Amino acid sequence: MQETNPSLPWMRKLLQVKLLRFLLVGVLNAAFGYGCFAGFLYLGLHYSAALLLATVLGVAFNFKSTGALVFGSNNNKLIFRFVAGYGVVYGTNVVGIAALKLLGVEPYLAGMALIVPMALLSFVINNRFVFKYA
Repeated sequence: MQETNPSLPWMRKLLQVKLLRFLLVGVLNAAFGYGCFAGFLYLGLHYSAALLLATVLGVAFNFKSTGALVFGSNNNKLIFRFVAGYGVVYGTNVVGIAALKLLGVEPYLAGMALIVPMALLSFVINNRFVFKYA
């Protein structure tokens, strides 16, 4: 059966690019994570505690969405590597927010400014360390 929409094969090929899938899933994950972070800041938590809680809440959701939709993995045994990778991202993110705060940037904006760099760091960690053999 011939497809009637000529853009579908092009879109299908584009979605085969792992980094693009990661970024698309990452938008959903980032919205969830930043929403939690901002909510915890609003409740009065210190930015490091707010980030820690948002990270903890996002790990299970992100593990399943990233593993299945980006890397084609349903291997639950990789959760320990995934958590270790998140630990690296969390530590880097806290240092980044602290550095930006020293420059006078509010934690809300600092967290938002670091979304893309942390997403790229997360992709490298997941692609090379967590789901490398998936």
